[in-house]
Amino acid sequence: MANTAKDQALIQVLVERLKKQRLPRALSIKEKVDNGGLLNDFDIYFLKEVFRDSRYILPLVERNPEWKTIAVKVIALYKSITDKALENEENYRRSSNAK
Repeated sequence: MANTAKDQALIQVLVERLKKQRLPRALSIKEKVDNGGLLNDFDIYFLKEVFRDSRYILPLVERNPEWKTIAVKVIALYKSITDKALENEENYRRSSNAK
């Protein structure tokens, strides 16, 4: 399916939201978990919102493959955040149980 004007308008909105809201927040959370921190309720809500929105974004990327590279990088960022957060949580529980 060819790119539509509607797709292009939606992509523009998503890119702006990524630059101004989602990416800064994701990088902040990444720094937190990379330093051994745990996710709080706000972090978890943010990540759930991102994953919920991905159901709508992925078909858009499929129709507009020129955005695939950036989508893959963003997905990898969120995966690294959740992987590290899970590791931190498991380490915290282990250390709490050891006491």
